Amino acid sequence: MLFSAATVVHKWGDILAMTSQLSKSTSLPSLYKIGIDKPKANARTTTLAFKVPGNLKSQMDLKVLPAPTEHSRYLASLMKTGGWRTFYREEGDDVPTKEEDIVPKNMRHPRLSPAWLKHEKQVLRWYGFFQETVTESAMENSRYRHVYIMYFMEDGTVGINEPKVENSGMPQGNFLKRQKVQKEDGTYLGPDDIHIGSEVTICGHTFHICGCDRFTRWFFEENGVAIEEDEEIPIDTWQTNYRIQKARDRGGLPVTKGVMDDKAVMRALGGIPPVEKKFAQFLLNDRKVLRFKGYWDDHTPYGTRFYFILHYYLADNTVEINEAHCRNSGRDGWPIFMKRGPLHKSNFVNGIPAMLSAEAPRYLPEDLKVGDSINVWGRKVVLYDCDDFTRKFYLDYLGVDQFDGRIDVSEKPVTHLKLTPPPHNGIGKAEDSLLNCTMIQPKPPKIDLERMLVYGGDALRFECKMINGEPEDELRRLVIAFYPADGEMAAFEVPIRNSGHMGGRFSEKRLLKNPDTGKYFTLSDLFVGQVITIAAQPLQIVRADERCLQFLEARPKEFPYADPVVCSKRLVPLAEHPEMQDADGLSPDRLKEIAFEAGISMVDHEIITLLRSCGIPAESESDQPKVIGPKVLECAGVLQPADS
Repeated sequence: MLFSAATVVHKWGDILAMTSQLSKSTSLPSLYKIGIDKPKANARTTTLAFKVPGNLKSQMDLKVLPAPTEHSRYLASLMKTGGWRTFYREEGDDVPTKEEDIVPKNMRHPRLSPAWLKHEKQVLRWYGFFQETVTESAMENSRYRHVYIMYFMEDGTVGINEPKVENSGMPQGNFLKRQKVQKEDGTYLGPDDIHIGSEVTICGHTFHICGCDRFTRWFFEENGVAIEEDEEIPIDTWQTNYRIQKARDRGGLPVTKGVMDDKAVMRALGGIPPVEKKFAQFLLNDRKVLRFKGYWDDHTPYGTRFYFILHYYLADNTVEINEAHCRNSGRDGWPIFMKRGPLHKSNFVNGIPAMLSAEAPRYLPEDLKVGDSINVWGRKVVLYDCDDFTRKFYLDYLGVDQFDGRIDVSEKPVTHLKLTPPPHNGIGKAEDSLLNCTMIQPKPPKIDLERMLVYGGDALRFECKMINGEPEDELRRLVIAFYPADGEMAAFEVPIRNSGHMGGRFSEKRLLKNPDTGKYFTLSDLFVGQVITIAAQPLQIVRADERCLQFLEARPKEFPYADPVVCSKRLVPLAEHPEMQDADGLSPDRLKEIAFEAGISMVDHEIITLLRSCGIPAESESDQPKVIGPKVLECAGVLQPADS
């Protein structure tokens, strides 16, 4: 529908007349003032032009709009009536009501939970610090500012807070407001970009991550991500000094030396004499020394193990270390390894002369333990033992038994091969030749004067024959002379006419060795029936002279073969034998046979002893002497004497 300009002007005049007559609308205030009132400053530009004198088109809307419809005219007419929204309702299609239409939008639960719902109130928190330069303070040049970084998983924002420290001198608290942090590559910071031990740059500050809370660690472990262990957060100089100052204010630190000196002066003014700690320690612990044993393994070329004796003086806390060299070690006899003085746990030298530095702590009694090692000017000294006083001191004052940590440092005994003397060459006596090997100026061997005075001049002779199996030696007889004064022996061959052998000395008088035992011959090795070897010839003793038999019978304990009681008791198993009951006796050969049949081995010297004590001589030269069996049993104590 088209309207002319006059019509439009007429319509606008009607509208202005109606505006002056109608009251204010209660539904849409100021609706009819659009295009009439002057817009406010900085308002949106409008297409309506205001009336300008001399221009009739100045009150018209120059923008071409679509023509209004009948429905719009109807709706505009309804607006003239107040409360028209309550009575007017458009009729629409009958659409079935759904559950989504009943439940409000703010109460609906989506199928896929968004981040703001799934991770609501879940915050990952890391602990870290950054270093800030301090230029206005003469006490410090930098300071470590500790912060905790919070990552809100519901929207991916990051917030940084700095805990407030009392008297820090700088504003603290909310360091970074909650917001998304953009990285250098244009992406936003996420939880994968923050790790313990790494550095993260946020808003120009580089933060070093040192740890996280328990929820953050649990969250990463549930998602299969390994997280590092927490690191120790460093403390700067200001924090250290501040803690010391607070501890001093609370009385947690000992008083200074100046305060102690002032107290000592006040006590002195009050009539109380001052007490010096070092002097009191000296009076209480004078002559009390802890004694440890230690060793040091020198691993340098041609090095060895050094053993030390460590003395710790309780009077002034000084240490003295002496070397404990073994005998014939080849080292100088100066035992001092370290002079008595304080022993520090570490030693260093200032690189710049005249620079002052704090001394390293000293070794105290509680630092010395058997089984542990100490540092002695770069040398590792291991303490392996202590004395009884040291053990008692630690048991009484520290409750430590030092003997529990003792170390066995005994070395295996060194076996030295002893050179055996050369064999005797046969010239002279063997004793004289042996002394020439052991002494530069040999001395004659000592003589047993008592034995020489008692047995001087005695010679015990035994007759023997050769049993080497040679026919020409069967008739050869020798006499062995044993001299009990010095234990020497000599052998002489009895001359036999037309034997082809010259009689005389067979072996000179000297100490002879028994080849069977490797020792010198003794009188107990010589008895009738024994086979000995002299000069590589086997000789069997067949007889002994009367002086020899009497000498042996006078000493029955030393020579059991010459004791008739011992020889008789050996024949006790033959007491029931009929020949032993015969009063006429039996021959020595028969006695030896029946003893052998009974399992008794009798030597010829025992038979001779029984013949001399319990036998009868032969009636003629062709007969043999006999051994009386009942007398033998009486001597053995089996039968009672006949006259009893």
